[in-house]
Amino acid sequence: MKRILYLLLIVLSAGAFTSCRHNTVYSEFISIPSGEWYSDMLPQFDYTITDKDADYRMLIYVRHTEQYPYQNMWLFVRDNKGHRDTIEFYLADDRGRWLGDKHHGFIEMPVLLEEQYHFPDTGKYYLAIQHGMRDSVLRGVMDVGVEIVKNER
Repeated sequence: MKRILYLLLIVLSAGAFTSCRHNTVYSEFISIPSGEWYSDMLPQFDYTITDKDADYRMLIYVRHTEQYPYQNMWLFVRDNKGHRDTIEFYLADDRGRWLGDKHHGFIEMPVLLEEQYHFPDTGKYYLAIQHGMRDSVLRGVMDVGVEIVKNER
């Protein structure tokens, strides 16, 4: 009986994972060399939108180590259409416990950029992300990523 429940759990998990990936339009991570994100380093994510009638969920991911020195992070995000945004989010709670998912020595934190973004047209787009912390070198950040998922109708 336990084996059947275990197999059922695996099948349901795999189905959920594939259905989420099915709507993923773009997903990429850019490594931060030596885990030191310099303030003038702007990871840029280039992607193409082919369906302008859909709404999209846009996420930014930050992968960091436990050596990241702060509870929060500020990001400056800009795109090729002239939009700029400033985002603050928390990586740890008030007691210093990390909030993201732990994987192989790093913590991955998803940050919602847009819940239902509507692109004005099809074509090529990009997002450039810069950290907005006071330190010119932000230590403990391993990767920055972007994921764009088409919302179900």
